[in-house]
Amino acid sequence: MTIDSFKVEEWMNSYEDGARYNIAETCVDSISIDELFALTGENKEEFLSRVLSRRFTYGDIVGKKEFKEGICSLYKSLSCDDIIPTHGAAGANHHTFLSLINPHDHVISIMPTYQQLYSIPQAIGANVDILHLEKDDNYLPNLNKLKKLVKKDTKLICINNPNNPTGALIDDKTLLEIVDIAASSNAYILSDEVYRHLTQDDIYISSIADIYDKGISVSSMSKVFSLAGIRLGWIATRNDSIKRAVLSMRDYNLISCGIFDEEIGAIALKHADKLLKRNRAIVRENLEIVDSWIKSETSLSYIKPSAGTTALIYYDKKLPSYDFCKELYDKTGAFVTPGDCFEEPFSFRLGYAADRDTLIKGLKEISNFLNLI
Repeated sequence: MTIDSFKVEEWMNSYEDGARYNIAETCVDSISIDELFALTGENKEEFLSRVLSRRFTYGDIVGKKEFKEGICSLYKSLSCDDIIPTHGAAGANHHTFLSLINPHDHVISIMPTYQQLYSIPQAIGANVDILHLEKDDNYLPNLNKLKKLVKKDTKLICINNPNNPTGALIDDKTLLEIVDIAASSNAYILSDEVYRHLTQDDIYISSIADIYDKGISVSSMSKVFSLAGIRLGWIATRNDSIKRAVLSMRDYNLISCGIFDEEIGAIALKHADKLLKRNRAIVRENLEIVDSWIKSETSLSYIKPSAGTTALIYYDKKLPSYDFCKELYDKTGAFVTPGDCFEEPFSFRLGYAADRDTLIKGLKEISNFLNLI
């Protein structure tokens, strides 16, 4: 299968390890296993004794019961049978496309978004139409344009809520309108929801899996729960035909997830409220720092994010985004992501959920760099 280069991941792979101020990272400030046990109050010695004495077979083929119960707590209408664990959300997205999409199927995806949502179906041979999210629309889907793209044989509509890289958040009213549009052609909706629950206001945003019988929610332990290292994600859907297709494909390319990973995931989700309290505080406090900084920089502009961990920031310098970000990195050690990774020139994606000190120092270095160019 021929597929386009994954721009954002290639950029991160090339420069992340050497960054002095990593403000490209999209996970909320990651935690150690020691920190997880301290935060949750679980007995670490008892946990280790139990896990270290366990034989490391394939484990629970369809997922550890307690881990899946924890995932269900993030939804309103799902049972454990509706949860299919995967290797991260990246694995979940890829797995969904391989399970449901065939050459020549019609797929609609938004842009900007995580590149998987359009490059993988294109590589499979689907006919992919792009719904561009516009700054003037606050990066929310234009429903009139979406209606015009939908055909009677549209197979799948892909959305990303909250959006990466803009932090735009589709509210429940708009989600239901998107559901109506999809239902008009009996299309699936795949919603990449890896930043769901990280809202700037105390509101609940529904999952597509709860509100649409052909809705597919993808998420993970990485962004919201600060545990990218356990490489766990999931596909959530109430639709029996989707589950059958996904589980059949899973036998070919996954079999099961890791025993240790699911044990850690189960503990984290048992105490999801504590992790969410910590991580919401980080993204809310840090975004206020970013917002004040943006207002002080006359050459920068953005639409303030409503959720998630990222912001798309435009600059008024005549320097292509790859050059801008590489020169910034080389001269200051501050690491951000070129907007061209998302087909958004003269911009960069900022990950603002790092630790406070790294964020403040990184923003200061961007300011210094702007004064030099």
